[in-house]
Amino acid sequence: MQNRIMRAARLLLCAAAAHVPVSAAAAGWDVTKASSNFELVALSDAELSARSIGVIHIGNVELPSGRIVAADPLAQPDRPALARTVAPGDYPVTLYKAFGRIAAAGMRFAEGKPDHWELAVLPGQDVATLKDGEVFGYPVDAGLGCYMDADTLDLIGEREAQAQAQKPDADINYYDDVLAADLDANKGAYALHRPVAGKRGNVAVFWSGWGDGFYPVFWGLDKDGRALVLLTDFSVVENADGRKEPKLQ
Repeated sequence: MQNRIMRAARLLLCAAAAHVPVSAAAAGWDVTKASSNFELVALSDAELSARSIGVIHIGNVELPSGRIVAADPLAQPDRPALARTVAPGDYPVTLYKAFGRIAAAGMRFAEGKPDHWELAVLPGQDVATLKDGEVFGYPVDAGLGCYMDADTLDLIGEREAQAQAQKPDADINYYDDVLAADLDANKGAYALHRPVAGKRGNVAVFWSGWGDGFYPVFWGLDKDGRALVLLTDFSVVENADGRKEPKLQ
């Protein structure tokens, strides 16, 4: 438990640093120090099971524009899209589960093992401004993370308006009035949520590891710099291994 508290404290410190980047460039910032779990995306389901990591293939997220939002869908649904984009299309999302929690969430764009990794950033963020131990990432205040297309935000607003029209005298809460039913079908752990039936654009929603905190997102790239996978690490496991209690590095 002490390890978890210390890790949470470190993540919150990183969050503060990420929102106010330092002025001096940090030469040699090392992405491998930000996560030890990149191997998750290269292991088979059987290999992951041998490490006590469960795999949940929840389906494809539809990206009409290829601009990806990684965020807490309730606390910050209007977060800007990541600076790097992908070709519009439908891409599978895999959740990695350990210690009864969602330990990481990946979105796959092409087959293959990444040659190298980089920290996902928003427009205007520069990894060179980070000091050792700092990361960019997104804050979680509702215990959930997500992947969705930037254009899907308009559909969430449309669905919220529909819910409000059905209860004109009530205060609408998107979680209680819309999203909860989808999550409840999977014991609250995840959902592939479609805000408006019949319209293209859905949201992969999932538990965020230990809950509220601050979590980095990473691009796994091939040798030519093409995106193969996007990974959110919720700091539940280390070294892609769920067989032992995670320890601080």
